[in-house]
Amino acid sequence: MHNKKKWVKWGTAAVAALMIGTAVILSSVQADTQASTPGSTNDPLVTKGYVDSAIANLVQQEIAKLGPSAGGGDEGSAKLEVVTVPFGSKLIVSDGGEMIVRSGKAIVVSSDANGLSDLTDGLDIKPGKPVGNNHLILNPRGQRGVEADPKQTKGLIVLVRGAFTLQ
Repeated sequence: MHNKKKWVKWGTAAVAALMIGTAVILSSVQADTQASTPGSTNDPLVTKGYVDSAIANLVQQEIAKLGPSAGGGDEGSAKLEVVTVPFGSKLIVSDGGEMIVRSGKAIVVSSDANGLSDLTDGLDIKPGKPVGNNHLILNPRGQRGVEADPKQTKGLIVLVRGAFTLQ
């Protein structure tokens, strides 16, 4: 008889432990379900404006990490500068520099047989050849640039991005 009481006590304790374990498991499953339910306190809804603002802030932080030349801190290389080239002078643009002839008739000058890249038409302009107005011109490398066509008496107005010299 004494053995039977022992089994009843152990059985009751096992059933109680099983019930407590089941309750704990069910509450954790319910918590996981609530965490993944959109709109619950664990997963609130947000507006498009909030998301756009948060993304814009993250983008600005990443640009700031890249340094001043990426985010506009070094405005000299990213800004177009208006340059007046007097008749008889040459505008020499640094390697990778860009220019747009706004007024006057320009021709290519170069220290070698290579010229400038006309990105608008996708052409290579050889030294002594005319440069089209309002075309984006790239100096790939070397001492290259533009000067006023000797057949005219006016200078040039050129937009320049990058370092340059007037000679």
